[in-house]
This record gives sequence, C-alpha cells and structure tokens, in this order.
Amino acid sequence: MAFWWPLLVLGFAFAICKFLLMLIPPNVPSIDVDASDVLDDGNQTRENSFIYIPSKRHTDKVQCYEPATMKYLGYFPALKPDEVKEHVSQARKAQKIWARSSFKQRRQFLRILLKYIIEHQELICEISSRDTGKTMVDASLGEIMTTCEKITWLLSEGERWLRPEYRSSGRSMLHKTSKVEFHPLGVIGAIVSWNYPFHNIFNPMLAAVFSGNSIVIKVSERASWSGCFYIRIIQAALAAVGAPENLVDVITGFAETGEALVSSVDKIIFVGSPGVGRMIMRSAAETLTPVTLELGGKDAFIVCEDVDVPHVAQIAVRAALQSSGQNCAGAERFYVHRDVYSSFVTEVVKIVKSVIAGPPLAGKYDMGAICMQEHSEKLQTLVNDAIDKGAEIVGRGSVGNIGAGAVDQYFPPTVIVNVNHTMKLMQEEAFGPIMPIMKFSSDEEAVKLANDSKYGLGCAVFSGSQRRAKQIASQLHCGVAAVNDFASSYMCQSLPFGGVKESGFGRFAGVEGLRACCLVKSVVEDRWWPYIKTKIPKPIQYPVAENGFEFQESLVEALYGMNVWDRLRALVNVLKILTEQNSPAINKRRNE
Repeated sequence: MAFWWPLLVLGFAFAICKFLLMLIPPNVPSIDVDASDVLDDGNQTRENSFIYIPSKRHTDKVQCYEPATMKYLGYFPALKPDEVKEHVSQARKAQKIWARSSFKQRRQFLRILLKYIIEHQELICEISSRDTGKTMVDASLGEIMTTCEKITWLLSEGERWLRPEYRSSGRSMLHKTSKVEFHPLGVIGAIVSWNYPFHNIFNPMLAAVFSGNSIVIKVSERASWSGCFYIRIIQAALAAVGAPENLVDVITGFAETGEALVSSVDKIIFVGSPGVGRMIMRSAAETLTPVTLELGGKDAFIVCEDVDVPHVAQIAVRAALQSSGQNCAGAERFYVHRDVYSSFVTEVVKIVKSVIAGPPLAGKYDMGAICMQEHSEKLQTLVNDAIDKGAEIVGRGSVGNIGAGAVDQYFPPTVIVNVNHTMKLMQEEAFGPIMPIMKFSSDEEAVKLANDSKYGLGCAVFSGSQRRAKQIASQLHCGVAAVNDFASSYMCQSLPFGGVKESGFGRFAGVEGLRACCLVKSVVEDRWWPYIKTKIPKPIQYPVAENGFEFQESLVEALYGMNVWDRLRALVNVLKILTEQNSPAINKRRNE
C-alpha cells in the first residue's frame, strides 16, 4: 500500500490539473470578414434588385439568384481551362510551404474557424438560405452542426490518425520495424454540389488542409454566390495563422472549368450526379488521377410493425423533407409493415398537411424553394408516371404566398401510396419532397425491396427490437446505415461517408476520409541498426550454391511450418547448411 499510495495521489492531482486546464479557454484570435456586400438589409442597389431571368445557354458568367424570390444576386466569372491551371499552379506553390507546417499551427487554424462559425451562425445560415432556398433551421442542422462536429473531431483526433502507424513485421522480418507514414498528396481538387454550400466546401477543405495539402474547390454554378463568400472566412483564418496565400481557393464556372480542374490536381473529390461522376472518371483516367465519388442515393426507410408510429412518422417526414426537402437527397423510399401501414400513412399525412412551402427568410415556412431551375417539372413528371401506373396521392402540403413569377420554384410536400418498383418514382433519384410509401409483409421482403435499387448510399431501419433493426440494416447493400434514427451517422464525423453502386465509391469524413488525402507510404527499417544489419545468406548469394533451393525450402518451413516440430527440424537444416557454407573447405571449392 505504501508503494501505491503516492501513485494514486499523483494520478488524482494530474486529473485535477487537466480538468482545471480545460476550464481555461484557449487563446484564439478573432478574424474580420467583410460581409457588407452580402447582407440583405433592404437597401440593395437597383442593379442588384431585379428579378432574374434564367439564360438557356452557358456564357462567360455564372449568374446567381435567390430561388425563393428570383432576386438577382450578381455574377462570377466562368473560368477557362488555362485560368484553372493557373489557380492550381498557385495552390501547388503554397502547398510546398504548408506541408512543413506543424499540427499546432493547423489546429489553431481550425480553432479560428470554429470561433468564427459559432459567433456568426445567423450570417452563414442566411447566406446559405438565400442561395439555395433552404430554411434557417435546416441550414443550421445541415451546415453549421456538421461542420462544427468535423472541426471538433479533427482537433481531438486528427493528429493521432496522421502520425506514423507501426505494424507487425512478420516472422521473416523480426529484426525490422514496419510502419505506415501519411504524407500530403499535394493539391486536392473538389467539385461540390449546391445542396449544402457551406458544409460541402468546408468538409473536403478541412481534411485536405489539416493533412498538409492545398485545395482548389469548384463550387456549383447554382451556389456560387454563397461559396465565394465562404472562401473569405477560410482565407482570413489562414492569414491569421501565417499560412501562404492561395492554399485554399474557390473557382467558379461550368463543365469545362471542372474538367480542367480534374486534369490538373493530384486527387479529385466529386459530389454530384452519377452522370457527371462518369464524366469525371473518364477525365481522371487520362492522368490516372485518384477519385472519390459521392453520387447521391435513393435511401430506404424501413418501418417495422413494433414501432411507436407517431414518433417514427415525425422522423420520416423530416427525412423526406430534409434540408427543405428539395435541397437534399434524404430518404426517398418508405417501406412500412402492412400491420401499421394505415396508421403510419394517416400520421404522415397529418404532419405533411401542416407543412407550408414558402420564402425561407420570411420565418413562417417549413420548407424553402427549389434551387434547380425547372426541377419542379421533373418532380411532377415522376408523380404523373406513378399515378398513371396506379399510385394515389393521399396528402399534400401547401405553398404559401410567394408572389408572382416564382411559382415554378416550389413543390408542395406530397405523400403517395400504392406504389411499386415499376414506377420511376421508386427507381430514379427525385431530390424532392415526395414520400412514396409501400407495404411489406416480412423482414426478408423489406430487405429485398430496399436492395432493389441501382443506388446504395444510406438507409434507416426502425423497430421496437434493436436486435431486429440491426439485423435488417446489416443486410442492406449501402455505405451508411442508421438504426432507429435517420442520418445520425453524419453527425459522427469519426465515421466514413460514402456509398456503393451508382452512389459512388471512396469515402470522405472519418479516418478513412482524412487518410484519403494522403500518400500512404510503407516504410521498413532495421530495428537494431547498426548492430544487426540485413545480409544475404551465403547459400543464395551470387553465384547461388547448389543447395540454395534446399536452404530456401527449409527456411520457409522453419518460419511458416504447421507445427513446432516440423519448424524445429527445418531450422536445424537451415543452420546445418549455413555452417557447411561458412566452412573454409566449402568456400575454397566455391571460389575455384
């Protein structure tokens, strides 16, 4: 006891000191980001107050507008290939400097960003809302919380997962140490979608910069206005820690801009549609550039008969209308056990009928506007196809007073029953606030229906039995699964995110996403250098001895034989051959 008592006291004192240090806030400087030109204070100039009239052809400008009001926001240049390559060249120069930065410096960069985000949540969400049509609450859930969680995870664990990782050396290399090192790749290129303009920029940027890379991000032509403001935040934070200019860059443009980026960088991360994903792969194949693709999904939402129906119905509607419904591919196929089918549909319809779509910044609407032009027509086509094949609309939300000229930018939340897999609505990604609900009779049938899709991003399974829900989820062919919840995995930034089949491949987020920004290098070195060095055994030195193969055969059995006696016998033979080989008579004959 006398020996352990001082150790216990020291351990307790250490814990107290660590706790007290946690109470002392870190010294994190504030940054000033000019937002005067993006704040909508009702006094906009005449030039920026007219209603936007969409162009049917691409020009040399990316024109931006508010989907909710069609108010014109301004324009940005559509960069040509030579201009893109120049941006990448500048980023490459900056990366060579940043690669030598310390993790202390990188963590300070993250803390500055986190401080700014927390203090300017309303500004960030308002800009996201104006550019995409999502509500402030949905912007907070999908943009702010996920980004803060990623920063917090990197601060806590990022360095740990980028340190050299030691591995076993095996039986034949006991005298060696083996490790994996993680070095920055160089310049990461990211082509991101419009549905989360803030998080889709910060997500790849944080991993790239923390692992020592630079990054050039091509933002969607549908969300360039917000992206070009968010880059100011990043650049201000980088300047505050003394990082080189051009380490992080945002570029704007159309398809040729993205193609030029793919052919210029050391890795490409793409978030978008399967069609464009295939084009990215073809371009990347020319330069053998590694690719991570996240291509959307048709997520299944499975409801067993032993659930709390009102509770699950609320989650289901949120999943279907996630991020204003139109701005995120949330759950798109709902499979409900026939025993609770009627009650579930009734509960869902009741909730959906209370949902109102309208201008998000008005503060009284549950959903915003569709960001993509003419997308409401596509949604109506999917609904019409389902109705023509026997489906029925049983409930719809409403559209608020949105004013003339912007009606086609909204689609009311819609509940459809009597659906089946012959309908396009159950096979094509809708990306809209539509809930097609289908019955199932057994767990096996639910699994079969959920897997009957060309997509495989995520799923959600609900049951009163945790074990049953886990068993169903384990059989679904997708990259992300939630048990008795929806999309909760994305708030766990230690987990990788990505899909299979036409939902893409590769992962971002988590350890896998962080290390995907690295050159993974295997390193082997002598364990006890210079006392023990690797030497080629004499029997297999050139010229190879007559018993060279016998030596190798015995060496393999000595190392990997199935039982200890065979291995000992082989070891004796190895030593015998070595002894003979080292004898003066043998060496003399060999040299003659």
